[in-house]
Amino acid sequence: MNMKQQPQRPVRRPRIVVMGGGTGLSVMLRGLKEQPLDITAIVTVADDGGSSGILRNEMQMPPPGDIRNVLTALADVEPVLSEMLNYRFKAGNGLAGHSLGNLILAAMTDISGDFVTAVRELGRVFAVRGRVYPAAKEGVILHAEMEDGTIVTGESNIPEYGGKIKRVFLEPVEVEALPEAILAIQRADAILLGPGSLYTSLLPNLMVPQLSEAFVASSAVKMFICNVMTQPGETDGFSVADHLQAVHDHVGSHLFDYVLVNSGHIPDEVQKRYAEEGATPVRLDLEEMAGTNCTVIADTFVKYGTYLRHDAEQLSEHINRLVEDWMMRKG
Repeated sequence: MNMKQQPQRPVRRPRIVVMGGGTGLSVMLRGLKEQPLDITAIVTVADDGGSSGILRNEMQMPPPGDIRNVLTALADVEPVLSEMLNYRFKAGNGLAGHSLGNLILAAMTDISGDFVTAVRELGRVFAVRGRVYPAAKEGVILHAEMEDGTIVTGESNIPEYGGKIKRVFLEPVEVEALPEAILAIQRADAILLGPGSLYTSLLPNLMVPQLSEAFVASSAVKMFICNVMTQPGETDGFSVADHLQAVHDHVGSHLFDYVLVNSGHIPDEVQKRYAEEGATPVRLDLEEMAGTNCTVIADTFVKYGTYLRHDAEQLSEHINRLVEDWMMRKG
């Protein structure tokens, strides 16, 4: 007698939350969206420079630049449309310097009366693979207290000061997070922080109290994706352990189960070009790392071009394997 096979229940895709901002986050997401993962990106709203800063001030809206980059990275559209969204006008009175994607987000915000709705609608229009949430309901002002006691105001001004950063904090301090972003962290199987500018792109997400609390309380596997190079004015001379310590100092807890770092060779000519700007490879000191209770995953995570970029495919494959292993161990 032929027995009818019972239909198998679909395997749930691991839920992964990625927090950050800037170019590094967008590069990584281009690789992650090709993996069998349910992605939520939570993106900083502290940017105050360039097109984002102008729209933020004139339209009284959160800065759209990092959100636009993430939407573009996760969009399932023709390359020419992605190129169009990222196109930055070079001429035009009042238009020069703006990217088309930023202007579309500003228009959607004006139409809907709400930035979060605008992001959601644009994500639907561009068939975004996953969800994209701003880290807070409103734009925030980022401040840095330097080691010399000076307070520097503004995300774009902090690296320009040239001193050592003691801590960063937001105004308003008790900025409210989106309920959807909090829920995404609470339900996550994995949470990633990075890559990106440590003090001006990554930590601002964790300075939103409700996001930080949810992150610390989560039982998800937690990974830190370390930058390949130091950043002048932010992480001069930093090792991998220094990056983790800065997060610990701000959050009050050792968060991460894994840290993914580049161990691939960076050609001398590339290092020389970065050295002219004051940047050096982030040092991996395994003795320093021993005190972090964090497993180091080291591999060749970079590609070379005009600038160093994370190898999105290689990085995302490692992340997917780590998430799968973690979920299997949890049963």
